[in-house]
Amino acid sequence: MNKIPMTSSGYEKLQEELKKLINEDRPNIIAAIAEARSHGDLSENAEYQYAKEQQSLIEGKIQELESTSGLAEIIDVSQLSGKEIKFGATIEIEDNDSGIKSKYQIVGEYESDIKNKKLSINSPLARGLIGKTKDDIVEVVSPKGTKSYSVLSVKFI
Repeated sequence: MNKIPMTSSGYEKLQEELKKLINEDRPNIIAAIAEARSHGDLSENAEYQYAKEQQSLIEGKIQELESTSGLAEIIDVSQLSGKEIKFGATIEIEDNDSGIKSKYQIVGEYESDIKNKKLSINSPLARGLIGKTKDDIVEVVSPKGTKSYSVLSVKFI
């Protein structure tokens, strides 16, 4: 199986979510099922049906996170350097059409969060930027069309 690249902070967040699911959410849903079961006829018990669906979702998420955790390849970004954009790089780019400047860190798929400026390595923008250096102009084809960006800086923090 393929390893899943991840920063150490992304791995820690994944482990925290897994702990919460196992230690809090799972016991809570088991208690909710027991409570709903005590209300009688299960075939017409909406609370019971809902709780069972929630249990299924929680168990599925636990399995997904355990699998991802087992395949995680933790990359220490502080040990990376260079001029080329690669996993872990913090980049500043400028949209050549609008002049808007943006700053992102390129991270693993499971830790991406665009609101916090964490860009998935699998996103069209990140794929277009990989291997580029400062002052390069990049054409990125995305679902919204082709966009042109200038690379302003590449850092490993």
